[in-house]
Amino acid sequence: MRSEHITCVIACSLTLLAQYKHAQSQEQNPEKYHTISFSQKSSRIGGPDQVENLLEHDIKAKRPLLQFDSLKPYFKLKQLIKDKIGLNFALDYSTVYLGATESFNQGHAASGILRFYGSWDLVGSDQATGAFEYTVENRHAYTIMSPSSFGYNTGYAGLFESPFSGRRWTLTNLYWRQRLFNKKFFVVGGLLNTTDYINIYPLSSPWLHFMNFAFSTGSATIATSRNATLGVITNVFLNDNIYVLAGLADANADPTKPLNGFETFFKQKEYLKNVELGWTHTEKRSYFDNVHVTFWQVDKRTETYHPHGWGVAFSFTLLPGTRWMPFLRGGYSKGGSSLLQKSISTGFALKTVPKRDLLGFGFNWGEPNETTFGSGLRDQYSLEMFYRVHVSNHIAITPDLQLIVHPALSPKVGSIWVFGVRARLEL
Repeated sequence: MRSEHITCVIACSLTLLAQYKHAQSQEQNPEKYHTISFSQKSSRIGGPDQVENLLEHDIKAKRPLLQFDSLKPYFKLKQLIKDKIGLNFALDYSTVYLGATESFNQGHAASGILRFYGSWDLVGSDQATGAFEYTVENRHAYTIMSPSSFGYNTGYAGLFESPFSGRRWTLTNLYWRQRLFNKKFFVVGGLLNTTDYINIYPLSSPWLHFMNFAFSTGSATIATSRNATLGVITNVFLNDNIYVLAGLADANADPTKPLNGFETFFKQKEYLKNVELGWTHTEKRSYFDNVHVTFWQVDKRTETYHPHGWGVAFSFTLLPGTRWMPFLRGGYSKGGSSLLQKSISTGFALKTVPKRDLLGFGFNWGEPNETTFGSGLRDQYSLEMFYRVHVSNHIAITPDLQLIVHPALSPKVGSIWVFGVRARLEL
C-alpha cells in the first residue's frame, strides 16, 4: 500500500476516534435511545430490509434537523388502518449517485428505486402470530450505466449498491410469515429475498448503510439467489442463547417473472441451501450481540451455466452500549459464482447524534473467486465510510466515500476513489 493510502487510513482513523470520544462524552441515559437500526420486540429473523423490520425502522421516533408536520393526517390514517385491520404499509423512494476517479468508460452512475411494501397481520395471539408480507419495486437508471454494474466498470471485482439497476418493475417479496411456540419458532415461506435472511447483521442494507456489497451478505463470498425466489426459511431458538436457522430456495429465480419460480423450483430442482448456528447474549438482542456461522451450498444451474458451489461464513457483532457497534465478518467459498472466494470485513457503526446521525466505517480484504473471474487476479482492499443524516422525519441523506486499493479487474491501477450520495424518502 502506498504512503498516501497509509496517510489516508491514519487520518480517517483519527477522525473516527475523535467522533467516538465526542459521542462518549455526550452519552445520556442508555435506555432513552433506540440503537443502530431497529429495536427488539421478540425473537425474529431477517435483516434491516426484511419487511417487518423495515416498517419498524420507518416508524421509530427521530430527532431530525428539520421538523415537518404537514403529513401527520396521512400517518394517523395509516395507524388507524393498522389498528383496525392489521395492515401496516409504506412506500419509499431512494436514489443513488456514484462517481469514481478511474473507470473503463462511464465515470458515474445514478439510479432510483420506488418500493411499495407492507405486512398484514391476520393471525395473532400470545403464543403465535402470522402475517402476509409483500414488496413491489420499480428500479430505474438515470444514466447509461446503473450503480449495480458500476463496480466492474471501475475495475473492482465487486458490487456497489447492488439493487440499484434498470430492471423496472419487479416483485421482491410475497410470502407468509409465522411465529409459533411463544414466538421461539419462526418460518417464512413463499417468494422471498434470500439476502434478507442469510448471514444477516444490522448494517447490511444498501438503502440504509454501506454501499459496498463486501459489507453485506457473507462479505461477498455467498452465491445468493435473486429476488422473489421461491423458498422457505426457518429459525428456532433452542434456548435463550442458541438458535438454528435453515433455508431452501430456488437458485433460478427471475423477479421480473416471479410465477416461473414454481416451475423452476419443482422441475429443475436446483437449489440454494443454508444452515446457520448462532449464539446471542439474550434472545431479544439476537441481532446486536450475535455470533454465528453460516454453511451454504448451491447446485449447478444448467440454464445460466453457473457451477456448483459451497462455502462457510461467520459474523460477530456486539453492541456494548447504545451508540457503538463493532463487527467482524468473513467467509470462504469454493465455486458457486460468488464474487469473492476469501474475504474478511471489519468495522463499526456509531450513533454520533442519537435518533438522527449514523456513522459507519468498514475495511475489507477480498480474494476474487476464480470460477467467476478467472485465476491469477490480485487481492483487493476496500475502505468505506458513510454518514447518514435524517434531514426530516422521513428524509435521510447519506454521503459515502470509498477507497479501492489494487482493483482486481484493472491490474495497472493502484487505487480508485469512489464517492457517492444516497437519499431516501419514506412514507
